[in-house]
Amino acid sequence: VAWLGFSWGDEPFYASGYFDQLYAWAQKMVREGKAYVDSQSIEAIREGRGNFYKAGVDSPFRDRGVEENLDLLARMKAGEFEEGAHVLRAKIDMQHSNLNMRDPLMYRIRKVEHHRTGDAWCIYPMYDFAHGLSDAIEGVTHSICTLEFQDHRPLYDWFIEAAGVEPPVPRQIEFARLNLAYTVMSKRKLLELVRDGHVQGWDDPRMPTISGMRRRGISPAAIRNFCERVGVARRDGVVDVSLFEHAIREDLNTSSPRVMAVLDPLKVVITNMDEGQVEEFDAPYMPDDPSAGSRKVRLTRELYVERADFKKEAVKKWWRLAPGKEVRLRYACLVTCEGFVENEAGEVTELHCTWDPDSRGGNPSDGRKVKGTLHWVPAQDSLPAEVRLYDRLFGVENPNEVEEGGHFTQHINADSLQTNRAARVEPSLAEIEPGTRVQFERVGYFVADAEDCKPGALVFNRTIALRDSWAKLEKKLAKGG
Repeated sequence: VAWLGFSWGDEPFYASGYFDQLYAWAQKMVREGKAYVDSQSIEAIREGRGNFYKAGVDSPFRDRGVEENLDLLARMKAGEFEEGAHVLRAKIDMQHSNLNMRDPLMYRIRKVEHHRTGDAWCIYPMYDFAHGLSDAIEGVTHSICTLEFQDHRPLYDWFIEAAGVEPPVPRQIEFARLNLAYTVMSKRKLLELVRDGHVQGWDDPRMPTISGMRRRGISPAAIRNFCERVGVARRDGVVDVSLFEHAIREDLNTSSPRVMAVLDPLKVVITNMDEGQVEEFDAPYMPDDPSAGSRKVRLTRELYVERADFKKEAVKKWWRLAPGKEVRLRYACLVTCEGFVENEAGEVTELHCTWDPDSRGGNPSDGRKVKGTLHWVPAQDSLPAEVRLYDRLFGVENPNEVEEGGHFTQHINADSLQTNRAARVEPSLAEIEPGTRVQFERVGYFVADAEDCKPGALVFNRTIALRDSWAKLEKKLAKGG
């Protein structure tokens, strides 16, 4: 919560801190005939509640006397009974149309150690009983819940009234849960993904958890901006994940320094440069913000470009490298491809190019126009890096929709993580701090992995690619398309 930019006060609150007060309220309800100890089995209680088509049946213990109920409750608290022997129930209405109001459980016996109170208690309050009353203790004015709690609101209000809480009392308000396309938001399903090894933990960058998004390099500002755009609704729906991705790109575009990295290196030899010759150029971290500073990039005789930026034979509108084609090396100069070397399998292993010394900075002295601009790194000075290319975890828009007998994991995208250990990055990243976000120019937005990245063993996670389909859609809609 603090990472997202919010504060809940000086200290967190725990319902276990209210166990004494909750128990005192339970005793009060028993004395006033609003609660009783039921000695039926859980199965019998469940059967007696009925369902939407069948009214509930009163428990044979519903009319126990007040003194007997108080005695049994005290003995439950003292640990005299085994688990399941008794429960404390509210006395409301077993014929109520809302199943939650059919004498709900307030306490059950659980002889387990609590992580905060130790073995001080062996009976524990049920969620519906503790929820509203804990809110009242904390001075909560509005308890914000998702829509599945709507049917619990009458019970929320009933317990507050039955306990005799003095006004002002908290009010429960429900809203629709945020559902994103191409993911699942159910905690049960997320737990299954972790437990069964489909992901590498709760902080796997493919997970829609706060820890997962943080490790992926998504900023708190992007999450906040996205939530503000989506707003709050009373009706369940699925939000296009492109809107979230647009918020991420919009934030990273203005906050991420530009650097160069080559993911699939192809060696280039500049034949008209001498061995050991070095040409240095200034490269700004943020081209539109001079205050962000700059670093030096070193052009040497041997360098790397992306393999995808070369074709043996140029096709129409191919502005990148091919024999006879001239391109601009970002921040540096113009180079022309003169030829290439192949291995026995026909794979290109090396390009031979020449550079134009009069085009320093990428602007030729004669004013000729060159359309293609490539990113690159020097062969000798660049650093090896592991690059993890994360994509959407599921390959379909709604992974919750499966045919009978199917399972949501059948929609997992097998290519949601691709690990590249051959990448090369520019020397300025040698001491990058884990968690630092950058843009690899022409490639995408990345973050130095918070767990695994360290000097001498660089690891980067792809936050998101550069292409933004939502931004294009917004422009089209704005024009009435």
